[in-house]
Amino acid sequence: MKVRVGFGFDVHKLVEGRDLWLGGIKIPHSLGLLGHSDADVLIHAICDALLGAANMRDIGYHFPDTSADTLDIDSKILLKKTIDLIATKGYRLGNIDATVCAERPKINPHVEKMKECLATVMNADVDDISIKATTTEKLGFTGREEGMSAYATVLIYKD
Repeated sequence: MKVRVGFGFDVHKLVEGRDLWLGGIKIPHSLGLLGHSDADVLIHAICDALLGAANMRDIGYHFPDTSADTLDIDSKILLKKTIDLIATKGYRLGNIDATVCAERPKINPHVEKMKECLATVMNADVDDISIKATTTEKLGFTGREEGMSAYATVLIYKD
């Protein structure tokens, strides 16, 4: 069995007039994340981690923010396509450990629903997906509530 690890990071600015999508679900909040797609910072970090683990570059390479095909796209579609991409090299998901960094809204009440959504999209076991939340203690751009970031580490494998 061949095992590989990948790391992903993403950040998006918080703005008025956009829905807040995290981990594939819509979370009630007065601000949303700005991006070419739905700007789901958590899914984007996971995609980058998966692609990196498979040595397949990054999310921007496969789904450029200059493409009309990805304008306002649901990031769950990008995640499913990423799972399909790593499968072309024989890889399957082992597990994900991810962290969302935001002052508000509170992420923890939504974690189980996010895990269920991501598991469905990736045809994975919910127990193989860990999502945590943290703040920056009011420091930096996340602390000032200017944006959110997410980090993801994944393990992929092939027999």
